[in-house]
Amino acid sequence: EELDGRPLPQWYDQSKFGIFLHWGVFSVPALCSEWFGTYWRDHWGPCPYIGQLMNETERPSFSYQEFARRFQAELFNATEWSLAFAKAGAQYVVLTSKHHDGYCMWDSRDSVPTTWHWNVMDVGPRRDLLGELAEAVKNASSRQTGESIKFGVYHSLYEWFNPMYLQDRKNNFTTDHFVTMKTIAELKDLVMKYSPELIWSDGEWEAHSDYWRSREFLTWYSQTIQTGIWNDRWGTDTLCMHGGFLTCADRYEPGRIVDKKWENAMTIDRSSWGYNRASPFENYLTTKELIDTLIETVAYNGNLLLNIGPSADGTMDPIFLDRLQGIGAWLDVNGQAIYKTAPWAVCQSEHPQDQNKTTSAASMGAAYGAYYTRSSDVLYVHLTQWPSGSSIQLDCPEATSATVVSLLGYEHPGATLPRLRKTSGQGVVIDLPMLTPDVIPSQHAWVLKMTNVANLDDKPFYDSKKRKSAQNLAPNLVEN
Repeated sequence: EELDGRPLPQWYDQSKFGIFLHWGVFSVPALCSEWFGTYWRDHWGPCPYIGQLMNETERPSFSYQEFARRFQAELFNATEWSLAFAKAGAQYVVLTSKHHDGYCMWDSRDSVPTTWHWNVMDVGPRRDLLGELAEAVKNASSRQTGESIKFGVYHSLYEWFNPMYLQDRKNNFTTDHFVTMKTIAELKDLVMKYSPELIWSDGEWEAHSDYWRSREFLTWYSQTIQTGIWNDRWGTDTLCMHGGFLTCADRYEPGRIVDKKWENAMTIDRSSWGYNRASPFENYLTTKELIDTLIETVAYNGNLLLNIGPSADGTMDPIFLDRLQGIGAWLDVNGQAIYKTAPWAVCQSEHPQDQNKTTSAASMGAAYGAYYTRSSDVLYVHLTQWPSGSSIQLDCPEATSATVVSLLGYEHPGATLPRLRKTSGQGVVIDLPMLTPDVIPSQHAWVLKMTNVANLDDKPFYDSKKRKSAQNLAPNLVEN
């Protein structure tokens, strides 16, 4: 309870958007997913072809561990990576320090002897990849907010192949040699060397948090890194219940507001977190899909942690960079409606299935995929589709004679402002300016800025068919 009651760090609540990186030895075969090692060795998983492929391309008795020698990261440039993330609008970056294969992406040699010959300094690139990226990220600033980017680490509690862990499991976790000699030592080494402000734990699902000594470690971490935050994957008893923020499941999308801060950790490549060179083009989410997901996530009180799988040589596939550039371009225009905002307690979204419109109202463009965020005195309306006829009816906002509506990115002198019309009942109709492609301020989604909204600070409206309730969701609002 003491850990759960710790205040959410303001930087995390206000960040909204981060980058996840799954990178390691699994990036060498770059097939199926980052679970390649166990899929191949233990003959299971969604990619039955990998066994035959390995038999055809590698010598007999070749093992997964031998891929580490080919993990060279020879083209890795931490500064270039950090600049790409900064331009994309990311406010924090999380790198896999160790995935389930146990390979350590930092210089763990002296502090954690049990990582001997299975870390980046002993085998592979012979560079402290995590250390280089941590330094570069912390020295980078967001183009959209001007804030320094935060650095965090992913860390897997369990390991597929480690004999100490396998013995503890065989003992029904009545022994904890693996945790004592490896897990806690690794976590503390990461904190002391790199001061990560976020720890994204994983691999918790086989044992209780008491075995992992999670409470003990997190108490120490919270006292060591005052602005630190952690997720909910620390034992079989913690997922979606305990943590600084909730993840609940991979690609978590609750589709409604969640009072406790949550995070949607999701992938650009639908099939894999690590780089998969066999992924077809159709597996990659479009920029439009990613922006829509970011909008919905923020409207429902979440952060979006968007995953990229770099290649073993240290480069990122151009399709990943294209998506990052597209998100960054959208945030250049609309970032004020994302960063440092909160969900609107009155109403988070409007959709066709939520409304009982008349034919005449529908012809005006009943709200389709409209989401709301707010600052201290502004309501933002995110339109994920430009309404037919350039008019949209919104049920949730209540206008006054002083209400002003503008379109973000189209606010220069002489610009035609959206025209606001009150309806006979509750809500408003907004006539958008007729814009040609050469002057429309952004692609994919558009944001209306509304000031002097009558019900901006109203209490939640409890109607499960139309609106979701929210309370205490704006502790960190700032003036825009």
